[in-house]
Amino acid sequence: MDVLLGLQWGDEGKGKVVDVLAPQYEIVARFQGGPNAGHTLEFDGIKHVLHQIPSGIFRSQILNIIGNGVVLDPIVLKREIDGLAKFNIDYKKNLVISKKATIIIPTHKLLDAAYEQSKGDKKIGSTLKGIGPTYQDKIGRSALRVGDILSDDFQEKYDVLVGKHKTTLSYYNYPLDALAEMEEQFFAAIEFFKTLNLIDSEYVVNDAFADNKKILAEGAQGSLLDIDFGSYPFVTSSSTMTAGACTGLGVSPSKIGEVFGIFKAYCTRVGSGPFPTELFDQTGEDMRKEGNEFGSTTGRPRRCGWLDLPALKYSIMINGVTQLFMMKADVLNIFEEIKVCTHYELPSGEKIDRLSFEISEVDAKPVYKTLKGWNCSLANIDSYEKFPVELKEYVSYLEDELNVPIKLVSVGPDRSQTILR
Repeated sequence: MDVLLGLQWGDEGKGKVVDVLAPQYEIVARFQGGPNAGHTLEFDGIKHVLHQIPSGIFRSQILNIIGNGVVLDPIVLKREIDGLAKFNIDYKKNLVISKKATIIIPTHKLLDAAYEQSKGDKKIGSTLKGIGPTYQDKIGRSALRVGDILSDDFQEKYDVLVGKHKTTLSYYNYPLDALAEMEEQFFAAIEFFKTLNLIDSEYVVNDAFADNKKILAEGAQGSLLDIDFGSYPFVTSSSTMTAGACTGLGVSPSKIGEVFGIFKAYCTRVGSGPFPTELFDQTGEDMRKEGNEFGSTTGRPRRCGWLDLPALKYSIMINGVTQLFMMKADVLNIFEEIKVCTHYELPSGEKIDRLSFEISEVDAKPVYKTLKGWNCSLANIDSYEKFPVELKEYVSYLEDELNVPIKLVSVGPDRSQTILR
């Protein structure tokens, strides 16, 4: 099984790459996260954003698995499947869902909003999709799982969990006015959910190994948002790393093959948290505009900055990355000079190139190396040989620094604008 994941703070372009790589695989499986993910695919002049369904869904020969590590919103899933109707996708055949995946219920979203509101100016920047509270219930062993919807006492289990949530919401004085309408949508979606292919996915995955089938595990968010290794507490609630693919699908570590690490040619971040290379000037604004850096799930403007090598090296290390894919190189077309952060300077004057525990707490200033930009369009480029010399030098410099080959460079949003090296 190969694993594909983001190495920054999410939004690296994972959906596009899964779509490009998918024909090499028989199974694409999501292993963590939920509707806070927004995987954008663009082909034939049409743009698609997937939140919970694996990005191999547009390839009819591929089985798409939503694994046990995912938290699922039935309402969002139904909406996504309805949106696929015009493409004549046989989702009952090529989409299966783990019975052990956890369900997001309406009060999880209310709790998410209540928790975030209570933090005042220390907000984490939650997408308010109910992800965190659902994972809390999972760890607290009180969550509902997909398999529960098939049991006769599902309503009873639901009512018990909602009762707990209402107690917490009353503590925060959070209104329940929207709950009735949310529940109406939820239970309608649950009835639809029952018609889907609900399975013990760990057996399907391991049977596929036995049959020598090729599997691609698709991660959501990014490594720097990992619950353990990200910039805590400004992180997501799941394991976004290679190790998460093992627990999120029921796979032995020995089954992991290639690890594809995806990164942007620069950096972006949505929500709060440390971001050493963030640009607050016109350069940052130009980068945001050129890259159309607005969240595919939330629409929020993304914070933008230059590439951060210490952070990238850290993600490569903890994931065991074997191949790198550089996305959105075309966004840097407009710059005469390109900067790359090589170290952080601490208030003491010391320079470090590691993400230490304290890095979130101190004002670390980026130390930059400046490279010459290519300052031209990449629109009609269809091979690495045709890259401007400055872009080739940028790629070579990064390979030397990161010590991992960059095997793919994306020069535009469309499926066709993907250069394999």
